[in-house]
Amino acid sequence: MTDAAPAGNGTGTRRRGRPPRTESADTRDRILVAAREEFSERGYDKTSVRGIAKAAGVDPALVHHYFGTKEQVFEASISVAFAPALNAPSAIADGPVDGVGERLTRFIFGIWENPTTRTPLLAILRSAVNNDTAAAVFRRLIASQLLRRLAEQLDVPDGELRAELAAAQLVGCAMLRYVIKVEPLASADLEQIVARVAPVVQGHLTGP
Repeated sequence: MTDAAPAGNGTGTRRRGRPPRTESADTRDRILVAAREEFSERGYDKTSVRGIAKAAGVDPALVHHYFGTKEQVFEASISVAFAPALNAPSAIADGPVDGVGERLTRFIFGIWENPTTRTPLLAILRSAVNNDTAAAVFRRLIASQLLRRLAEQLDVPDGELRAELAAAQLVGCAMLRYVIKVEPLASADLEQIVARVAPVVQGHLTGP
């Protein structure tokens, strides 16, 4: 029996089955990029594994092979997109305790001000607001990889609660400024926002 003929070379032709090992990393990355774009454009509910596979130019079986369910694809894709924010604990560790609120506020708003990192964050928040499954994935990611690590940096009682309150302050401001675009917050100067928000974040993290 002869080997099966290779897939066509036409643009957009989907590959069936598992790719050679040398192509595995590239295939996985293509799926993640396609997933982020699909979730960003369509939201969690309207995105399907089949649609992600089509956008990535692969068979749906490959998406399941690398990531499993749609929920798992979503978690993997937002973990990559959310990676800059996960560096917050390291970013705030370098410096005096009385400046941790400003460092964290500047770090988080710096991510939102950058169009490259803002776009995937917008997709994450929109999906989390509109879908319970997406919200559960987002909460799990925030709790395990960000808030607990932030709490470990604080030598104070109720570290996790303090970190959650600080995160709520920053996420709420980000929602109003970048997602809902409420004025005058949406067009306010960033330094003005930092000056007003940082002391509140500081109070949550280290106050009485």
